[in-house]
Amino acid sequence: MATQAKRDYYEVLTVTRSATEQEIKSSYRRLAMQYHPDRNPDNPDAEEKFKEASEAYSVLIDTEKRSRYDQFGHAGINGGSGFGGFDPSQFTGFNDIFGDIFSDFFGGNAGGGGRRSRSQRGGDTRADLTLTFEEAAFGKKTEVKVRRHETCVQCKGTGAAPGKGPVTCNTCAGRGQVRYQQSFFSIARTCPTCQGQGRVVAEACTKCKGETRTVRERSLDVGVPPGVEDGTRIRYQEQGDAGFNGGPAGDLYVVLHVTAHSFFEREGKDLYCSVPISISQASLGAEIMVPTLDGEHKLKVPDGTQSGTTIRLRGKGVPALQGGGKGDLFVRIRVLTPHKLTKRQRELLEELGKTFPVENKPEPRGLFAKVKEIFG
Repeated sequence: MATQAKRDYYEVLTVTRSATEQEIKSSYRRLAMQYHPDRNPDNPDAEEKFKEASEAYSVLIDTEKRSRYDQFGHAGINGGSGFGGFDPSQFTGFNDIFGDIFSDFFGGNAGGGGRRSRSQRGGDTRADLTLTFEEAAFGKKTEVKVRRHETCVQCKGTGAAPGKGPVTCNTCAGRGQVRYQQSFFSIARTCPTCQGQGRVVAEACTKCKGETRTVRERSLDVGVPPGVEDGTRIRYQEQGDAGFNGGPAGDLYVVLHVTAHSFFEREGKDLYCSVPISISQASLGAEIMVPTLDGEHKLKVPDGTQSGTTIRLRGKGVPALQGGGKGDLFVRIRVLTPHKLTKRQRELLEELGKTFPVENKPEPRGLFAKVKEIFG
């Protein structure tokens, strides 16, 4: 595959070849704000455009490099790389960026040095809840036990021992950032000691060991709506792990596990079951009692019913989870053929059989396919 040609730096920054230094800075500021990875998480296209703009800026803002580029193009700038050791992928946060370039662009915090807000959302937690088939159909209010991180009650989330609050970080002198010199750029990076807070804990809280949170088990009320299925997840906002430094709590996901029923099978909001009847009931018709989730129901079996016939009972299924009424119950009739007969029963069946002569010839192919479909 052919390598894609590098774009002209002036075209990248959308400026003319006679652009002033201020015009180049202004254009780069706009592009950097638009494509910075912090503003476009999980967007590789934006990240590439940010790198491309940074590369173009590093060349055009430097008088000597710009002169070589105007004369020889990309070939005159370090073999076409244009970075000269500059790698914008090093930056992990909006404030971890070249101070001299971005101090004017982002309100002065990048270059001036300032504490970073490190508030962070808590993690999501999970609780598993087992339900009977009927509980899943009709809903249930119950409790679940959840183990989660909660803000330490002793230090109230500071991580410091009582009366021993955080002190100024010696590494960054409370600024939250340290500055490094790289080539002709001055780089401001998050302080590795205080993680941008500007303050560190001198004496840790004895309860949470300076972690600001402790693990506790809680019993939480949950409401299971009618119609849930096995594997359904119910989300409870901000009932998960506590956040850091004032950040919001995560969410709790209650995962439902529904036990199988001894009689019914379920597909969505519809129920299926199989009911056996005798040959005489199938031939003469009958009224039989079949179970439903609402109790027993009288089902009329027409005379001449064949084995595998399905009878539909409307509204005897499961409530729809999102509304829209109940599903249906499909009762599959299974005609039982006796395999142990008394002498008298055999005589009666033989006598009856003589009144129903049947030629044992192969059925038409279409009928056989239908029978095969019925019996699966």
